[in-house]
Amino acid sequence: MKFGQAMKMAFKSISGSKVRSFLTMLGIIIGVASVMTIVSIMMGMTKQSLAYYEKAGSNRLEVYAYLYNGNSVFNDLYDYCLYMGDYVQGVTPAGNLSATVVYGDKNSSSMDNPPQMYLGSDQYSIVNNFQIAHGRDLSKIDVDNYSNVCVMGARAAQNFFDFTDPVGKEVLVNGLPFTVIGVYMEKDPNNDYSMDNIILFPYTAARNLGQIVDMSQVYVKCRDSNSVKQAKAMIEGFLTGICGDPNDYTNQKGYFYTYSDDQWQESMNEQAAMMSLVLGGIAGISLLVGGIGIMNIMLVTVTERTREIGIRRAIGAQRRSIVTQFLIEAGTICGIGGIFGVLLGTILTLIGGKLLLGGMILWPSLGITLGAVLFSVVLGVIFGLYPAIKASGLQPVVALRAE
Repeated sequence: MKFGQAMKMAFKSISGSKVRSFLTMLGIIIGVASVMTIVSIMMGMTKQSLAYYEKAGSNRLEVYAYLYNGNSVFNDLYDYCLYMGDYVQGVTPAGNLSATVVYGDKNSSSMDNPPQMYLGSDQYSIVNNFQIAHGRDLSKIDVDNYSNVCVMGARAAQNFFDFTDPVGKEVLVNGLPFTVIGVYMEKDPNNDYSMDNIILFPYTAARNLGQIVDMSQVYVKCRDSNSVKQAKAMIEGFLTGICGDPNDYTNQKGYFYTYSDDQWQESMNEQAAMMSLVLGGIAGISLLVGGIGIMNIMLVTVTERTREIGIRRAIGAQRRSIVTQFLIEAGTICGIGGIFGVLLGTILTLIGGKLLLGGMILWPSLGITLGAVLFSVVLGVIFGLYPAIKASGLQPVVALRAE
C-alpha cells in the first residue's frame, strides 16, 4: 500500500467517528499545550532575568562584610577596590536611605509607587549602567563635601516634576533642601517597579540627615568578565586579612561574602531549568495518558476492522502493509492532536506572558513548536505499535469469520 493511500484511509477513519477521534486526541492536545506553555514561560522568565541583569550592568561583584565588634570595614574596602584600577572600573556602597521627599504638592510617602532612595558614590552610574540625560552626575567633590544634592532616575523625575526639567530645582528631604543636579537616562520603561524610579544621594549626605546607614554592602564594577575572577580573589584575600579565614571559626573577627552577577545568573538558570524539568514532567503525564488513549482506541479499531483485515490478508497483503497502515493512522491522530495542542499552547503562552511576566509578549520558539508536533507523531507511532502488530498477526481464516 502506498503512503498516499494509507493517509487517505487514516483521514477517512478519523472523520468517520469525529467525536471519538477528538476525545482520543484530547490527552495529546492538553499534554502538548501544557508542556509548550510551561517551557515557553520558563524560557521567558530566564530571558527577562538576563535582560534585567544586562540593564543593571554586567561584570559586577556584590561584596558584603562586617566586623563582630561593630566597626565598619567600608572605608578600607572602598579604598582597596579603588586601588585595583587594573581590574576595577568603579565601586559604590549599596546603602538605602529612609526619607520623605517633597516637592510642591508631591510627597513620596503618599505615592502609590514611591521612589527607591539610594546612597552612592560618584561611580554609582558606572557600576549600575546609568547615563546622564540632563544636568550632571554626582562628583567626588559632592561626596567629600557632604553636599545636599541628588540625581533622579527618569521615572522619579517624571513623578515629581511631570514634564518640567528638574535640574536646579530644590526638593525637601526630611525637611532639608536638596538640589537636583541631574536626571538619568531612562533604561527600564516597561516595569512598574522600574530601576528608573530612584533618587541617588551622596553616601556622605546621610550624616546631614542624621541617619546611621549600614555600609556593609558594596558593588564593584569590573572591567571585563576576565577581571571578575581576579578582582573577586583579591577582595576575598583582603577581607580574609581583616575578618579572618571564613573556614576557621576560632579566629574569626567578622563575616564576609562575595558574589558575582554571573553566579546569580547561573543560579537562576539552574533553578529555571529544574522547574521546567519538574513542571514539564508533570505535564508530560497527560501525554502519557494521551498515548494510552491512542493505544486503547487503536485496539478498538482493530476489533472493529477485523473482517477488513482478514480480506486484505486473504488477497495477499503482507503483515508489513497492515502494520504500516495502523501506524500511519495512530501517527496521524496524534499529529493532528499535536497541531491543535500547539495552537492552544501558543494562546496560553501569550496569556501567561501578559499575566505572569509583566505584559511581556511571549511566543513559543520554533524549535519547541516543531518538536511538540514531531514528538506527538512519534508518541502515536510508539503507542500504536502494539495494536498494529496485533492486527497484522490475525489469521485470514479467523478474521474472515468475524462479524
